[in-house]
Amino acid sequence: MKIIIAGAGAVGTYLARMLSNDNQDVVLIDSKEKNLIRIGSELDIMTLLRQPTSIGGMKDAEVSKTDLFIAVTPNESENLTCAMLAKQLGAKKTVARVDNYEYMKPENQELFRNMGIESLIYPELLAAEDIAACARYSWVRQLWEFNNGELLLLSVKMHDANPIYEKEISNKDNQLVGHTLKEIGMAHRHNFHVVAIKREGETISPNGDERILPRDLVFFMTTKENLAEIRHLTGKDDYPVVRNSLIIGGDKISVRASWKLASIHESVKLIEPDSKRTEELQSLVSPKTMILEGEGYDIDLLNDEGYGNTEALIALTNNDQQNILACVAARRRGIRKTIAQVENLDYFDMADELDIGTIINKKMIAASHIYRLLLKGDVDNVKMLAIGNADVAEFVVKPGSKVTKKRVMELDLPYGVNIGGMSREGRSMLVSGPTQLQAGDKVVVFCTGNTLRKLDKYFK
Repeated sequence: MKIIIAGAGAVGTYLARMLSNDNQDVVLIDSKEKNLIRIGSELDIMTLLRQPTSIGGMKDAEVSKTDLFIAVTPNESENLTCAMLAKQLGAKKTVARVDNYEYMKPENQELFRNMGIESLIYPELLAAEDIAACARYSWVRQLWEFNNGELLLLSVKMHDANPIYEKEISNKDNQLVGHTLKEIGMAHRHNFHVVAIKREGETISPNGDERILPRDLVFFMTTKENLAEIRHLTGKDDYPVVRNSLIIGGDKISVRASWKLASIHESVKLIEPDSKRTEELQSLVSPKTMILEGEGYDIDLLNDEGYGNTEALIALTNNDQQNILACVAARRRGIRKTIAQVENLDYFDMADELDIGTIINKKMIAASHIYRLLLKGDVDNVKMLAIGNADVAEFVVKPGSKVTKKRVMELDLPYGVNIGGMSREGRSMLVSGPTQLQAGDKVVVFCTGNTLRKLDKYFK
């Protein structure tokens, strides 16, 4: 597949790296040579030093032969312009990055499609949605909702006694640690599936003989009515309900997160050190959000503002190290739910080792949205997990597709693929070996490694 990326910033270079590693034919366009030099020397891609809106530049990149044109420069107007030009010059599909919330409203999508832009992407909004989902429950690391929240995929840390923090859960409270998945399945056969386990930096697709160990991060697929049972079995009954959240940093992602969090929490506070930015934020954040001027690491300020009553701390500054340290400090003071924006992929392992909680990465969130367009199957949603080498996809089963021919246990799916749940005619249910998929089913698939693209032949 031929793909042109306009904009060699953080998102553009991440996409170029990911798509090049996926053996796609990638052209990266940028007007600044310094943005292209390093990525061009590292990857087997074509780089083009031109203005992204240059018609001559697009022709040089052979836009007429392009399957997907992705505009992700820092300038919204430039993205919209070059995406429209690319479509008129022959690109099959176009995607443009925006930062205007109004553009993302469902009633405006047809307008942009008529302009030649198939898809808009607003990374900060997508990140805010992930933040709000993860901030609902203090005991859950990550949470993805399907079928209007009736079908859930969540990850939970199997804690043992840990002296670093004020209190953790001991193994006697966790009824899953030490047991094999076969034993767990026999006792709770119809309530949830364990679709993956992350252990010592590796995400594995477990078999029935796999035993859950302390410090494992376990991924469960379940339905809404069984959420409380998972909480109890993992020893998280004493984790508090999240009512009050504190955001550190006042960037775009914080603005969008304030609106999402205001709909689920009683109180939202936001700390920003720049006085000019705090004034701007007054008209940008949700009316329910209290804005404080100060540093997120100012313990006296945090204590004065009810730090002890906060159940969720969300660090969203532009400094990864500061975000990680803020979460470590919060965990040591007993705050169970911590979320950190970490954009440098090299810090992921460190963040995981420090057990900071949920990691948010805008580049991966944007890439997930775009990667969906590369798949031949009918895919509603794709999530690339920041915490492991894994993906989650929601496929719509087409009439006559391979997955409708046999039961799930007979499909010979690639290693690392686990179909955890599905919705059929609006009803959510778990998927097991004897399940027979039907046309119209929406199926949630968990994939470890680089197996997502291998599913096309099963669902197309």
